[in-house]
Amino acid sequence: MTRQVTPISVQNFKAKRSKRQKKRLTVIIVSFALGVVLMAFKLLAFRLTHSSAVLSDALESIINIVASAFAAISVWMAAKPPDSRHPYGHGKIENFSAGFEGALIIIAAVGIFYTGIQHLLHPHKITHIKQGSVILISASLVNLLMGMLLIRMGRQTNSIALTADGKHLLADVYTTVGVLIGLGLTSWSGWIWIDGAVACLVGINILVTGGRLLMQSSARLMDASDPELLDHIAGLIQKHRSSNWVDIHQLRAWQAGSHVHIDLHLVLDGKASLEKTHQEAKALENMLINELQGEASVLVHTDPCDSSDCPVCRHTTCSTRSHTMKNKDQWDRKRLTKTRKHHLTTLSKNN
Repeated sequence: MTRQVTPISVQNFKAKRSKRQKKRLTVIIVSFALGVVLMAFKLLAFRLTHSSAVLSDALESIINIVASAFAAISVWMAAKPPDSRHPYGHGKIENFSAGFEGALIIIAAVGIFYTGIQHLLHPHKITHIKQGSVILISASLVNLLMGMLLIRMGRQTNSIALTADGKHLLADVYTTVGVLIGLGLTSWSGWIWIDGAVACLVGINILVTGGRLLMQSSARLMDASDPELLDHIAGLIQKHRSSNWVDIHQLRAWQAGSHVHIDLHLVLDGKASLEKTHQEAKALENMLINELQGEASVLVHTDPCDSSDCPVCRHTTCSTRSHTMKNKDQWDRKRLTKTRKHHLTTLSKNN
């Protein structure tokens, strides 16, 4: 028997989507405001210490502000409904935003390298280390909490833009920790060249972060296969599996912002009526949309079964079965994403 899946009303979907959108915009606006305040404090710390490592940290904060502003715009644009010019919606702007943020991080790394090398070549005295360190520690704690909140909210609302902004803030925390270690070593040893060396190490750290964001963004923009997403979808199908669903293959999915696009081939009884076939396909479609909180578009292509499907078919009352059921494998990602050539033997006989 097929489980009857009643689609959630469009109004409920819109209400939930609107609530998620408000959460995204609220947290990104707070991140932007905090970024402005923290940048001012870090510039103050640089003015007190004259440290190139502190300056590199302040430069990254400027990048944080620009990135947060762009992320806010992308989150707002991604929520716009599909139109005639963008039938698949505007969600990919979030992927572009993550890539833009990664590029900004790399630019900041180049600036930090330059500052660090200049200080290595021409070291100068660092002053008011204690006062500067107190400011940096406070800023780092705020960034840590904000970064963790952004990543958590990004995962909850399926927003790559928020997740990228959160990872950027955590990279900023690592930068500040490195700067603080450098200031401590400089104060303890009196070797002022350490300040420039720490700035260069900080640059390497955030360069890696920026590179990872660029790779993730480009993968999503090019609709690269997402094993984690496919595992989740395969798990949902296995959980709600119906005995009328003979097999599934060629499962594909890609994500644009928070919206997931899914298409797959569903194998059904070759003698089922068109109405019955439509009901089964619709049940699978509604189940996936409901489980993904309305943030999904599903296209189900139906195929009639043939004798090669008998070993996996769970339809016990089938009158045309030519082989007993032997295979009781779980429907996992590896199985459901396989491509198979389906021969329309039944149709050929009828013709």
